[in-house]
Amino acid sequence: MKRLSAKSPAQIRLASSPMNPNPFSLEGRTALVTGSSSGIGQAVAAAIQAAGAKVIRHGIESEDPDPSSGSPYLAADLLAEDGPEKLLEAAFQLSPDLDLLVCNAGNNHNAPFLEMTRKRWDLTMDLNLKANYFAAQAFAIKLAAGQRLGAIVVTGSINGFQAEINSSAYDISKGGCEMMVRGLAMELADYNIRVNGIAPGLIFTPKTRVGFGRNPKRQAHFENKILKGRIGEPRDCTGTVVFLLSEASEYITGEMIVVDGGLTVGQVGKME
Repeated sequence: MKRLSAKSPAQIRLASSPMNPNPFSLEGRTALVTGSSSGIGQAVAAAIQAAGAKVIRHGIESEDPDPSSGSPYLAADLLAEDGPEKLLEAAFQLSPDLDLLVCNAGNNHNAPFLEMTRKRWDLTMDLNLKANYFAAQAFAIKLAAGQRLGAIVVTGSINGFQAEINSSAYDISKGGCEMMVRGLAMELADYNIRVNGIAPGLIFTPKTRVGFGRNPKRQAHFENKILKGRIGEPRDCTGTVVFLLSEASEYITGEMIVVDGGLTVGQVGKME
């Protein structure tokens, strides 16, 4: 596969081009968002659709968990053999113009290091790293073969650069996501496919709401460390993802943008 010709219309379509007077718009684009049944993925899929793109949602559930969304849904087990490749094949069959991918699927099988099992380790690595890696590969192969512009966004975590006790496997997997963003950005630059990521901090999801509900003091502890003074909502991640998929970020690749309300800037607690 060769790099796009310097005279290719796709390659010279920059954010300032009159072809797209609004570089933040996703009009004319099509995105697949993995792990979009709930939480961050669900909010991201809705935001991408609101920005003008066609969206394909994905989840493990056999039935569409949100049939009123106005976008098609594909069920696929990314832990199954060839699961990521089969999902991308189905997505391209549904929308041959697919040119945006959000690798959001992930899990967290935390356990103290001395109690970690191979099963928990494999479940964490196979989804957070392996599935996302090969989903991105299947996507990029298709775009590169057709010499088409594209963008990938990977959902990492602040745990990728800031360790948390009893969370070593998850931390390692998210650290791998950051290296995946950098490595794939380098390899896919020749094919005009940008790769970036977001590193969310503490975000309310169905799972985290249950956890904080059981321990309100823990929630208050973290809120005191966050400069914004609150735990994030899934919608807090959406603008960054839309930006990274849009032509407004055409000159950005290989970056992991932190979305944590200021949790990791260095402040350990607010002065009263």
